[in-house]
Amino acid sequence: MSKKLKVGIIGCGGIARGKHLPSLAKLETVEVIAFCDIIRERAEEVADEYGGKEAKVYEDYYELLKDSSIDVVHVCTPNNYHAEITVAALEAGKHVMCEKPMAISSEEGLKMVEAATRTGKKLTIGYQNRFRSDSQYLHKLCSNGELGEIYYAKAHAIRRRAVPTWGVFLDVEKQGGGPLIDIGTHALDLTLWMMNNYKPQVVMGSTFYKLGKKENAANAWGAWNPDEFKVEDSAFGFIKMEDGSTIVLESSWALNSLDEDEAKCTLSGTEGGADMKDGLRINGEKYGKLYTEKIALESEGVAFFSGTEESAADLEIRLWIDAVLNDTEPVVKPEESLVVTEILEAIYQSAKTGKPVFFNK
Repeated sequence: MSKKLKVGIIGCGGIARGKHLPSLAKLETVEVIAFCDIIRERAEEVADEYGGKEAKVYEDYYELLKDSSIDVVHVCTPNNYHAEITVAALEAGKHVMCEKPMAISSEEGLKMVEAATRTGKKLTIGYQNRFRSDSQYLHKLCSNGELGEIYYAKAHAIRRRAVPTWGVFLDVEKQGGGPLIDIGTHALDLTLWMMNNYKPQVVMGSTFYKLGKKENAANAWGAWNPDEFKVEDSAFGFIKMEDGSTIVLESSWALNSLDEDEAKCTLSGTEGGADMKDGLRINGEKYGKLYTEKIALESEGVAFFSGTEESAADLEIRLWIDAVLNDTEPVVKPEESLVVTEILEAIYQSAKTGKPVFFNK
């Protein structure tokens, strides 16, 4: 294809610079030509690093969307702007990759799905953990039915003390929540994808605000400001699906626990089980005996060359661009991401009311 896809970036903060732009820069099929941020200096700085001489810089994303030469937009803003910008971009005729979570409410998420359907443009959500080598292998295993019917699962997103203290992570208005919507969303997406089950029946949830008010707390990125900590420090959900299968979701930024796991899942099926606790482990029963098998995922070669492998972010972005170029379905479908958002919203609602949330579908 002689014509490169023209890409615009809306939101030039950490996630754009740490994930999207480095991966896009490795592709010969795209050219990032527009950069937008409410802080113009930040957009200019990123444009200098990743844009060409003709790169355009904007403070208002509506101005960027007026550029008819832009084919694809990546939305890398705080969560509360995801839906508004995504819908506007789709209606402006752009394909959209929006960072996770899809939106801060199911109502906003639904508007995004409807806009994609209405415009015929592609929409995907940035769940890069699906593209890790262990996730890819396990998904093939599940898709082939080797675990049988997966009827019980755990979605893990537990940090002992790793509260993000920069940006707007502690701002409930801009983020929509804390660890549940930030990292719990990855674990839940991964688990539902493995199970290929997107029909929740009822959800119970608990959120805790126990450690966020501690002064001078130990933390991976330095002590947080208790006055700014407006979100939960941990959240947990019990999810029962229509077919009776059950998922337990655990998430925390700060929890007195040594059992740390992030963006991982444990699966139990009728023919076998799997977990990501110590690498990728498969377990089951064979010839009257129990077995545990650890999958060797590392690329191995001769002594002087160990091989190379795409990072999860690079594979995610490459397959997304391929879907646009080849007019195929993206790996992460917006309808799947909407169910993740609906379940997270239900956990928050249940935690607030103390009652289960039922889905009438």
